[in-house]
Amino acid sequence: MMNKKNLEIYVHIPFCARKCAYCDFLSFPGNQQMQRDYTEKLIEEIKCQSAKVKEYQVISVFIGGGTPSILSIGDMAAVLHALREAFEILPGAEITMEVNPGTVTAEALSCYREAGVKRISMGLQSADDKELRYLGRIHTYDEFLKSYQRVRMAGFDNVNVDLISAIPGQTLESWKNTLKKVTMLKPEHISAYSLIVEKGTPYFDRYGEHGNMEKCHSLKSLPDLPDEDTEREMYYLTQEFLNEQGYERYEISNFSKSGYECRHNIGYWTGVEYLGLGLGAASYLNGCRFHNTPALDEYCSARLDQDEAFQRVLRQEFEQLTIEEKMEEYMFLGLRLMKGVSAQGFVSNFGHNIRSVYGMVLDAMEEEGLMEYKDGYYRLTSRGIDFSNYVMSRFLK
Repeated sequence: MMNKKNLEIYVHIPFCARKCAYCDFLSFPGNQQMQRDYTEKLIEEIKCQSAKVKEYQVISVFIGGGTPSILSIGDMAAVLHALREAFEILPGAEITMEVNPGTVTAEALSCYREAGVKRISMGLQSADDKELRYLGRIHTYDEFLKSYQRVRMAGFDNVNVDLISAIPGQTLESWKNTLKKVTMLKPEHISAYSLIVEKGTPYFDRYGEHGNMEKCHSLKSLPDLPDEDTEREMYYLTQEFLNEQGYERYEISNFSKSGYECRHNIGYWTGVEYLGLGLGAASYLNGCRFHNTPALDEYCSARLDQDEAFQRVLRQEFEQLTIEEKMEEYMFLGLRLMKGVSAQGFVSNFGHNIRSVYGMVLDAMEEEGLMEYKDGYYRLTSRGIDFSNYVMSRFLK
């Protein structure tokens, strides 16, 4: 019997109720007909792509967006059924679905669970209603609580809550209050990111170094972002407080109860191959990186039964990575994990001793107190985490 390779699947649902002012993801509002047409094309792609990965077994599925829970129950059930039919999804596979407060019902959650979803990721961002309004979120904290309760009542015992710090007007006290309220609910996993002002967003026009206030009239009244010192205090508070509440930091921005680390994301950070399905979704297979078209009209009109059209629409910016590029990626992604990069794993993946390739960089980082070697892993020190972008850049040529 052929030993099959491990594969992760990401499914992109681009629709949302309203685009948040800080969001640079490929997402936008869409009416029911648009969502239905997209679902039909997505299922067509699922069937088409499955024939190209017969030598793989699926160890995790992540349905993200956008807001996947905005799809009708019937459309989401059809997507989940198509995935089961098309791919060899292992019985113990982690299947995660993102939901947003105010967009999910008890009936929908029951459907997701029956269809095999095992993990729910909820986008809260803040427990302060004022801060939620500043972000452009469509929900209140109370609506989040009601949605969270529905998730638990539906039987989900693996739940992540997404949080964002350094929000406009946020104080150290209000951030700690958010952490307190969330940990009292005892989710199994917490993702806590610091706000990044991305180009192409209304937030960039308001807060970017070369912002254009004329383009963001509705955001002019928003308060300033916390200063760098306050943002740094929030960063340290997050680690200290969540650790006190029993959450282990296993990645730079992710914390979990023991045994509840996000296996799908760990796969990304450790070099597991992945297939992206849906609008703009990225893939990494057989050392090649490519992505689907980000244009909705082009995606929905593609004839996937015609190989030339398939290649043009679903395999854009096809890039074959060199061995050097693969090693670089293995290092700078793996160093996001608190465990670090496995020296033996490096040999297994590339056939080279890690020190023969990066010995000089590793020595320099250790001398600067930014990295250490322990139990077969090279990892960032506490100081190294503070300068992680610098450390990771040292492994890039």
